[in-house]
Amino acid sequence: MEDLTDEERELAAMVRDFADSVVAPQSYEADRTHTLSMEVVRQMGDLGLFGLPFPEQYGGQGGDYMALGIAIEALGRVDQSIAITLEAGVSLGAMPVFRFGTEDQKRELLPDLLAGRALAGFGLTEPEAGSDAGATRTTARLENDEWVIEGSKQFITNSGTPITRFVTITAVTGNEGGRKEISTIIVPNGTPGFTVEAPYDKVGWNASDTHPLTFDGARVPAGNLLGERGSGFRNFLSILDEGRIAIAALSTGAAEGCLEAAVDYAKSRTIFGSALSTRQNAQFTLARMRARVHTARLAWHHAARLRDEGRPFAEPAAIAKLVAGEAAMDNARDATQIFGGNGFMNEFPVARHYRDSKILEIGEGTTEVQLLVIARALGLAG
Repeated sequence: MEDLTDEERELAAMVRDFADSVVAPQSYEADRTHTLSMEVVRQMGDLGLFGLPFPEQYGGQGGDYMALGIAIEALGRVDQSIAITLEAGVSLGAMPVFRFGTEDQKRELLPDLLAGRALAGFGLTEPEAGSDAGATRTTARLENDEWVIEGSKQFITNSGTPITRFVTITAVTGNEGGRKEISTIIVPNGTPGFTVEAPYDKVGWNASDTHPLTFDGARVPAGNLLGERGSGFRNFLSILDEGRIAIAALSTGAAEGCLEAAVDYAKSRTIFGSALSTRQNAQFTLARMRARVHTARLAWHHAARLRDEGRPFAEPAAIAKLVAGEAAMDNARDATQIFGGNGFMNEFPVARHYRDSKILEIGEGTTEVQLLVIARALGLAG
């Protein structure tokens, strides 16, 4: 982390200490019981983590996306579920309101979100619309100055916690010249006709809150439109570009957590009369794991700096997510191998990283989508 400022180093050390002392001790039980600790969320709010990249006028910390990534990486080392709760709470919950909301919407909704007193979700994915978000089928029609919403969403993070305030959804609000008009609309939790369905039984991220959503004639005021009508598709693409940096930071943290655990285990594990760490094959495995962490961190730092400087960052964000997601998955596999049979036991963090890390190659744009973004940046149309 040689490129960090003194202030950024202090933030990294603070969140790392919080992760080790508060988050890690509860991670196994939270994973086993599929429970998101609201006490941990509250403490993250008290530390100001949900407000890191937002201006002080709305209750934020006046930081930037680099600061957010630093915090997410530190949490991802020990508990990906907690890290994704922060990432989604900021990138998908609060950021759309900050980027596209009216001043009244910002002043009403942001203070509680940035303080961690409330969470919000972003309803984009549908059964037939994931990577191809333009295939959105959820509809919203204006009727008597209200949006009437019909449809469903799936895999929506932070949508059903005790403090979830609302979800922002994409919906087809018109059709012009055979082209769908897609807008974003704020739907408060508890709205009649809006149902947060039972949580998923997932492979990993078990302590993260994730639900399918159903809209059956749900009505919200016309003023709940977020951003200009018809701008939803363009707006969500920009949100995903930023989110990919944050997911890359989370992935880097996961890769580092696997490396740290594997190094410690290799030093303490005796095999055929000597420490596993003295075996060249183990040393080479650990060296490759270290190289992946280093490369992933460089990639997301580069993308975050570009974003914070107001420079184009879509391709670097895609590269960062691609590289870091693969680093997390590869390091999780190698760490599990270093641990042997213990690596298959959920009480060990590497086992949880092994289950958790696969989604890092899928969520907020699959590996294939990142490759497509990079290919297009090379001028390879198709």
